[in-house]
Amino acid sequence: MADDGVLIGFSHHLETLRLDRANRHGLVAGATGTGKTVTLQALAQGLSDAGVPVFAADVKGDLCGIAAAGTPNEKMLARAKVMNLELRPAAAPVVFWDLFGEQGHPIRATVSEMGPLLISRMLELNDVQEGVLSVVFRAADEEGLLLLDLKDLQAALTYTSQNAKELGARYGNVSTTTVATIQRKLLTLEDQGGANLFGEPALRLSDLMRTDGSGRGYVNILAADKLIASPRLYATFLLWLMSELFEELPEIGDPDKPRLAFFFDEAHLLFRDAPKPLLEKVEQVVRLIRSKGVGVYFVTQNPADIPETVLGQLGNRVQHALRAYSPLDQRGLKAAADSFRTNPAFDTAEAIQALGVGEALVSVLDEKGAPTMVQKTLIRPPASRLGPLTPAERAAVMAASPVRGLYDEAQDRDSAFEKLAARATAAAEAAAAPPVQTRRAEPTAPWGDEPPPVRRPAARASNRQSMGETFAKQLLRTVASTAGREIMRGLMGGLKRSRR
Repeated sequence: MADDGVLIGFSHHLETLRLDRANRHGLVAGATGTGKTVTLQALAQGLSDAGVPVFAADVKGDLCGIAAAGTPNEKMLARAKVMNLELRPAAAPVVFWDLFGEQGHPIRATVSEMGPLLISRMLELNDVQEGVLSVVFRAADEEGLLLLDLKDLQAALTYTSQNAKELGARYGNVSTTTVATIQRKLLTLEDQGGANLFGEPALRLSDLMRTDGSGRGYVNILAADKLIASPRLYATFLLWLMSELFEELPEIGDPDKPRLAFFFDEAHLLFRDAPKPLLEKVEQVVRLIRSKGVGVYFVTQNPADIPETVLGQLGNRVQHALRAYSPLDQRGLKAAADSFRTNPAFDTAEAIQALGVGEALVSVLDEKGAPTMVQKTLIRPPASRLGPLTPAERAAVMAASPVRGLYDEAQDRDSAFEKLAARATAAAEAAAAPPVQTRRAEPTAPWGDEPPPVRRPAARASNRQSMGETFAKQLLRTVASTAGREIMRGLMGGLKRSRR
């Protein structure tokens, strides 16, 4: 580190990044293999030595070497001698992070923190689908349903589909077909490992802004060699992180040095096919986050990858070599050359094409905040290792991490999934239970507490006869008939005798 800033390299004088201008953002650009990663490593370690915490994505897997002391070769020593630089091998304090929890501490955010706009970007939703997703978030909020992980979001989508008519009457048409489409896209995101991003414990920004016992800032390295295979997930996560920094940190104006330096590697992924609302959000964050004490540095192949509205906010620039083999490359080269303050000593566009590995055109902000004249610069060699760590070395760094044990075990508290499942279970049990018969309350007797006497109607005689009754009645009829005949015979016989 130079006395008044971070040493970038040497032109005809030392080129340094002023600490009090390091929150004015920057750009590191150049074709593959021209030395961008080495420049990023040197800047990150220089800022760390100055007490500035750093966050950077390790896309190729070799930036992690910053956690080990370097072994200078003859070429590096010769370059250091030209710069009158004493190259002292040293490692930076490092914390490793990994969305998949394999090469670093798990790093998570909740679904609610991410919000419908960024999740829509991640899922590549159209405007109609994004509108329905916003309704899902609103309905979950009104129902008191926490959206923490992807299964909570899936449960909230199911709830929305089941209540589409009612919610549609309040918020506009909610198509069950659209909900089903979003659910399928969530399954695709899960297959890409997106479920690892969402959940608790969520990342605390203060854990990215630590310094060690000697006052050096921790370099937070996100293992992104696997994550980059899902470019939307990678870009959306880093945009969310920038947005969280913007929303949570208080205003401090222009500090003596940044609170945090944020390096966004493969930055073109953030802007590729981005809808206008998202671009406006990125522009807003980049424009205003500097007053929160955060410097954002985009690392990409060509400045043309970044929209003009954002590129205009990047005051500190390191441009490595570009190749102009096609008309598109030539336009990018011209844009890169035109973005610098002209140096009459050389043609900027020609100089960009002629740069060797480890060389760059550099322009930084001076004490007044104006860009310096562009200079051909030899980039300084880093004090840390050029190349990756071994698995054992990485494990040792993680074992000594200041956040060890804070994020390693996932938590799953009651949220939308659990509450909606409990509601469904209760409803199923209520439907299966027999109906409860309630007795009709009788009126209170006007004469006291005793109930009125119950007047029961007399029992009706049955018209049906038993077998015994039928037999008895038949017997009586037979006896009566026989007796009658005998009496009639006796009377008739007496009349006949009297006539004689």
